[in-house]
Amino acid sequence: MHWTVLGFLAGAAGAWLLRRLRRGAVVPWLWCAVPNSVLWTVAGLRHPPPHWLAVTLALGWLAVVLTATDVLHRRLPDALTLPAYPVLAVLLVPAGLDTGVRALACGLLFGLGHLVVRLLSPGALGGGDVKLAVPLGAVLGAVSYGALALGAVLASVLSLLVGLTRPGGGIPHGPGLLASTWLLAVFSL
Repeated sequence: MHWTVLGFLAGAAGAWLLRRLRRGAVVPWLWCAVPNSVLWTVAGLRHPPPHWLAVTLALGWLAVVLTATDVLHRRLPDALTLPAYPVLAVLLVPAGLDTGVRALACGLLFGLGHLVVRLLSPGALGGGDVKLAVPLGAVLGAVSYGALALGAVLASVLSLLVGLTRPGGGIPHGPGLLASTWLLAVFSL
């Protein structure tokens, strides 16, 4: 169970990193260590091809640290969302040219869809959600076009469920986006 231990350590490092960002976010380290350990263990047990395992591990780590930050601080830091673009792009390269073109198209489409929602209803989505949609859309696109559509629906449903637990506040969309993308990335291949 080396993925369990490595995931725990990577999650704890994520909480440490969040504190050191320019606009730091204090997140209890166990909030990152334990969930990341679980996600990495599940991803490792699925035995995907090595290049896809790297995608799901990176995505799992990002999902945990950004979800914790969005739930506690109601923001998705640029210091984590923007580096997701090149990191996930590099990790998707071994998937091949056809998959890469589909991933690029889906990333742009997912980002554009979120941007339109943000412009039409600024209170519905934050800027971090729009920025995050592009690399997550690319991962969904690498799975399939159908995964992009299913990911959009699943993210909305998960966001509504999260909203039910927060009756007095807004609904963070980042956790739904991240969870749906991770689930489809891990269980679709």
